Amino acid sequence: MASVPRHDLVVVGAGPGGYVAAIRAAQLGLDVACVEKEAALGGTCLRVGCIPSKALLESSERFHEAKHSLSDHGIKATSVKLDLAAMLKRKDATVSTLTGGIAGLFKKNKVTRYQGHARLLGKGRLVVKDDDGESEVEGKHILLATGSKVAPLRGVELDGNRIGTSTEALTYEKVPKHLVVIGAGAIGLEMGSVWCRLGAKVTVLEYLDRILPGMDAEISELAQRSLQKQGLEFQLGQRVTGVTKKGASCHVEREGGDPVKCDRVLVAVGRAPNTQDLGLDAVGIELDERGRIPVDAHFATRAKGIYAIGDVIAGPMLAHKAEEEGIACIERLVSGHGHVNYDAIPNIVYTHPEVASVGRTEEELRDSGTPYRKGAFPFLANGRARALGSTEGKVKILAHQETDRILGVHIFGARAGDLIAEAATAIEFGASAEDLARACHAHPTLAETVKEAALAVDGRAIHI
Repeated sequence: MASVPRHDLVVVGAGPGGYVAAIRAAQLGLDVACVEKEAALGGTCLRVGCIPSKALLESSERFHEAKHSLSDHGIKATSVKLDLAAMLKRKDATVSTLTGGIAGLFKKNKVTRYQGHARLLGKGRLVVKDDDGESEVEGKHILLATGSKVAPLRGVELDGNRIGTSTEALTYEKVPKHLVVIGAGAIGLEMGSVWCRLGAKVTVLEYLDRILPGMDAEISELAQRSLQKQGLEFQLGQRVTGVTKKGASCHVEREGGDPVKCDRVLVAVGRAPNTQDLGLDAVGIELDERGRIPVDAHFATRAKGIYAIGDVIAGPMLAHKAEEEGIACIERLVSGHGHVNYDAIPNIVYTHPEVASVGRTEEELRDSGTPYRKGAFPFLANGRARALGSTEGKVKILAHQETDRILGVHIFGARAGDLIAEAATAIEFGASAEDLARACHAHPTLAETVKEAALAVDGRAIHI
């Protein structure tokens, strides 16, 4: 009988958390294996999430700019036409290149790859099922990083085509005449923006009375106004009860209102932990009330030698959060030290302009009774933003009233996703608004908006 392969670490899932953890463990000298059921590595984020959506966001933004705003720069582009097939091909090529890159990194770092679905059998043991059958693998340590899946919406049955998720919205073969997006979170707004720019009528139905729940309310309101100007229609406080197909159209049923007729529906109401059929009962792991795997401060489950990170545990479902947890978990296993500062994890929505946030919102500070001061600076007063022709939005900094320590930074504006990195670094190092204000920022750059907002905390912004 063939011997069962044994490794120091077996990672289940090759998404951002899993593959990063596997590579870091290999760098630290462990014999590492990674089990992934999909042929392509990178998980949902790389295959059908973060990367392909950003490729389409970039392409659609350039198409819209060519049609509507290049003339502001003295560039006359006539007869601009959409080649959707070429746009989708570019998106697919981007994904293919990056998934292949991860495979190359696994090879470079000598990470053993198993393709199939993994299920725990007991302490240090799991079975991998593929098209050819089942085989056992053993690991001194096992790290569960199986990510998340699209959360269902009660009463709505997906058909994988006209009533679908973001996965289908990445592959529409033609621009919808009318797209209804259910959910005004990051995924709904990003994909809604893509198809709106390409010519679709887009209606966003949201159960709550605001978009981007969890983000700073003032910044979310600015984003909503901007997106409305771009053509997105928002209907808030809407409880969707079902979707029916009638001929070539879909009817989105909602409580207390007439159905919304459209030709495609995108369900984007969030994501749920992917914890089904992992064999958790075999090792005594019970899920919490939201279907997540409980872990301690160091990502250990109640089963000795089994750990979990990313979307299957508590916290925001963000790729970079999973990456940091993966590295912290592995480094603690090897060195005894590993930590994630959850106050310094940024969140970005890649609309145009972008929305970015790190730390606590103004609402959270008010609710907790934390004394704070606020500084804000508009992109309209920034020279680089003027030169770019992107003057919408502002930077908002919240600092403790007594210590001046930065508690939160919230941005709506051009390249907010890049600007937020400075704020995350500042929070990570416990910087004050004064520290940020004293740091020299190159001119002319968008980063000067962050400096000016830090100055504004003390009422001394220069350029406004």
